[in-house]
Amino acid sequence: MNKKKLWRNILITTAWVVSLGGIIVLMSFIETKEASVVCTDVKVYIPGSQYFIDKQEVDNILQVSSHTLIGRKIENINMHALENKLKANPFIEFAKVYADMDGVIRVEIEQRQPMMRIMNRFDQDFYVDQHGLKIPLSSNFTARVLAANGNIEEPFGGRVDSLHTTVAKDLYKAAAFITADSLWNAQIEQIYVNDQHEMELIPRVGNHRILLGNADSLQTKFSNLLAFYKQGIPRVGWDAYEVINIKYANQVVGIKRTNGTKTDSVKKAFTARPDSLNNIIQDTSHRTH
Repeated sequence: MNKKKLWRNILITTAWVVSLGGIIVLMSFIETKEASVVCTDVKVYIPGSQYFIDKQEVDNILQVSSHTLIGRKIENINMHALENKLKANPFIEFAKVYADMDGVIRVEIEQRQPMMRIMNRFDQDFYVDQHGLKIPLSSNFTARVLAANGNIEEPFGGRVDSLHTTVAKDLYKAAAFITADSLWNAQIEQIYVNDQHEMELIPRVGNHRILLGNADSLQTKFSNLLAFYKQGIPRVGWDAYEVINIKYANQVVGIKRTNGTKTDSVKKAFTARPDSLNNIIQDTSHRTH
C-alpha cells in the first residue's frame, strides 16, 4: 500500500510539473506572437440611440486616419493612454481600448446620458446628465429631454462639472423624478424658475402652470397632482385653471383662469387625504380680483 501511494504521489507531481511547463511554454509562445502582431484595424463600438460622438470623431481623437495606429506593433501602443484621450471628451463617460490576437484594436464607448437641458439667465445653454453633471451641447445631436429656463444662476464653464447652486440641484432632483415616471415624463415638457426661485412646471396637456416650489416631498406633491387631475380636472376641464399650486405637501391649490379684465377668479384649495381619493377635493376659500 505504501508503494502504491508513493507511485501515485510521484505521478501526480510529474503531471503538475508537465502541466506547469506546458503553461510556461504556451505563455512564452503567446508573448512572442504578441510581440510580432501589428495593428491591422480599429473597430469602434458606440451603443445606444444618442450619438453625441460618432465614429469619425473617435477616429480623429485616436488619429486613425493619419495611420498613427495601423501598422504599428501592438506592444508599442499604449492602450491606457488612448483610453485617457477618449475620456477627455465631455460626451464620453467610459472608454475601453484593447487589442485581439489578430491585431484589431477594439474601442468600446459609453456616452453620457443627458436628462435635462438648461438655459441659465446668462443665456448659457448646457445639458445635465443622469449623474447631475453639466455637459456642453453637441453639434452632432440634439437630445429630446426636459428643458429648464428662467431665473437660473447656475454658471457653465464649457466643461464637465458638478452643480453648484441650490436651484440647479433642485432642478436635477425634479428632472430625475419626472423622467423616471412614464406618466410625468410624457406630461411635463419644461421647468421654469420664477423670480422667487421656485420651480414651475409647464405641461403638454392643459393650458396651465404647475407651481412645484422646491424639490422637497416630490413623491407626495406629484401624488397630490395626480389625484387633482383625476378628481378635479374632469369637473371643469383642462383649461379652467391658470395655476395649480402643489408646493405644499398637504394640499393642492387651483387658481381659475380669468375671463376678461374684471371677471372673478376663484381660488380653491384641495386637501390631499391619503385614506380616500374621493375626499381629496375640498373647496376651502374664494377670492375676487
